[in-house]
Amino acid sequence: DHKITGVDHEIPVRIFQPRTYHENKPKRILIFFHGGGWVIGNIDSYSSVCTNMANQTGAVVVSVDYRLAPEHRFPKGLDDCYTVTKEVYKNADYFGTDTGNITIIGDSAGGNLAAAVSLMARDRGEFNISKQILIYPATHNDHSDETGYPSIREYGRDYLLTSKRIRDYMDLYISSEEDLNNPYLAPLLSEDLSGQPETLIITAEYDPLRDEGEAYGKKLEEQGNTVYIYRMKDALHGFLSLPKHFVHVKRCY
Repeated sequence: DHKITGVDHEIPVRIFQPRTYHENKPKRILIFFHGGGWVIGNIDSYSSVCTNMANQTGAVVVSVDYRLAPEHRFPKGLDDCYTVTKEVYKNADYFGTDTGNITIIGDSAGGNLAAAVSLMARDRGEFNISKQILIYPATHNDHSDETGYPSIREYGRDYLLTSKRIRDYMDLYISSEEDLNNPYLAPLLSEDLSGQPETLIITAEYDPLRDEGEAYGKKLEEQGNTVYIYRMKDALHGFLSLPKHFVHVKRCY
């Protein structure tokens, strides 16, 4: 456990070392932002996920305990994720590697935060992110059954994650209605997606967020970025948190 100094507070992070490093490969770092609708979850609830992530990939995993809504609304949690990412990039030599071996990764709301950090990094020009992994990310601002993507209507009821729960989380996350049109909150709204990292997007077949995650990947690709989109067959939202022996977890890695 470590703490990184933010603007007006300290941001907890937990560093997970892999059991063994892959031989003949440079040391890699995964900066991880957890899911939970920007409202729930922390580095403790994701410790088993990050332990498995480190061991499966052979990478050092830096898990970020960003501030949660509704006590800390948009963009507080995003600012924490950006601050930690900037510090890791500035101090890559501390980990015995270089910035080309750093990847940001997040699931669900964490995937949203990863995409937003990449946009913010490009806009501010303080460092360059070369790779990002977005696992069933939230990328849009409309999760109504009437006007949202088809997967919202098809899988937004009677499944683990409902469209109503997504809307409730977002209501707790935003500071005002104007935030809904901010690309840092809904990256799919960004008109300029140039200069984004090489991107892997993994969606779940029976997930209301499926279509917007894939739409974001296609929009990234249309604007000249390298993107890989994989739909996990028969999977539900949140599968990354299942025990490591589950087939979707194995297939994901």
